[in-house]
Amino acid sequence: QVQLVESGGGLVQDGGSLRLSCVTSGLTFSSSAMGWFRQAPGKEREFVAVINWSSPATFYGDSVKGRFTISRDNAKNTVYLQMNSLKPEDTGVYYCAARRGNYGPMMGSADFHSWGQGTQVTVSS
Repeated sequence: QVQLVESGGGLVQDGGSLRLSCVTSGLTFSSSAMGWFRQAPGKEREFVAVINWSSPATFYGDSVKGRFTISRDNAKNTVYLQMNSLKPEDTGVYYCAARRGNYGPMMGSADFHSWGQGTQVTVSS
């Protein structure tokens, strides 16, 4: 059974930082692309970042480029999202997701087969 468990969310002030973690089990982590998505109240789920398995290739949503960094530790089956210079518009539930194989820029959330339960991030102004 595939499980993805996010942690690290919380309340932070405008300009602050948080580091999210997603620990996985039940999947071949080293050959899975791992992604982060977020959803704000009343809005659609938004792509945040993805890291592929076969190279260090990473992809970021336009709204987080230069502020967020995705990384992975294959030995720990864990993916991270370092979030700096947080803004109130970054508020939402952050979800970890996995897909077999690599991710390409034409893909979307429907191309990920496993999801975590999410962790709340709130940025106060």
